[in-house]
Amino acid sequence: MAKHLFITQKRVIPVGDHRIRLLILHPLDRRKEKVPGVLWVHGGGYQSGSAKDVFATRALSLVVKFGAVLVAPDYRLSKKHPYPAALQDCYEALVYLRDHADELGVRDDQIMVGGESAGGGMAAALCMLAHDRGEVNIAFQMPIYPMLDDRDTPTNADNHAPNWNTKRNRRAWKRYLREAYGTDLVSCYAAPARRTDYSGLPPCYTYVGDLEPFLYETEEYVRQLRAAGVEAKVDVWPDWFHAYDLFFPTKKVVREAIGHFEEAFRYATEHYFAPQTDRTSAL
Repeated sequence: MAKHLFITQKRVIPVGDHRIRLLILHPLDRRKEKVPGVLWVHGGGYQSGSAKDVFATRALSLVVKFGAVLVAPDYRLSKKHPYPAALQDCYEALVYLRDHADELGVRDDQIMVGGESAGGGMAAALCMLAHDRGEVNIAFQMPIYPMLDDRDTPTNADNHAPNWNTKRNRRAWKRYLREAYGTDLVSCYAAPARRTDYSGLPPCYTYVGDLEPFLYETEEYVRQLRAAGVEAKVDVWPDWFHAYDLFFPTKKVVREAIGHFEEAFRYATEHYFAPQTDRTSAL
């Protein structure tokens, strides 16, 4: 998509004793009314990637087609910083989006989160952490083919599909979790599939390929949300390996999948709202 369709800004925010960069995308035609704000987390198995990856993902259309404001954090990667470093960085980026909603032109009752792969897993984790802390109310989540479960599942235990497979998946989880890998000490904020209570989480839309390792955990995530009374939907695309849509964005079936994703976002902007708690009364 042409660069003139949006404006980019960069911010640096503190997280504990260090600082992280945020990439912020605004639509070129800034609207008088406030718009949804989306925190979009990049993928890469928690070990690679950067905020700039957003330019090649589904998130860009949320800005240029729907006028949303997007915030993408450059979180710390697991090669040097295992869990919970990335979660801490992304959570502070979420708080930044909430606290600067007026400045960014964002509706603070339509703060949303999303991401692909590990970014999708992080989006789910942020929904859980934000819900449990009660500090940020999230209106909608878009965890696309998310990396949710560090344990073996029926589709990630013996998977040899292109791009992402059992070997790469296990290596990435080991790097992210370090000594906790393979134990019962893993938190749902690290691996969201570990959660047992899905009530109160935001409505969800996702999609996944039927050849990839994350098929089972994605479908199970949606099933658990529905069982808890949360509106959730997953589209499963046949003959897709992991991140198929990013490899073949012009294929007819991919354009169809993108259409479903964009329609889910459009629906969310019209139906899902999560007003922020008035924190002044607690001061």
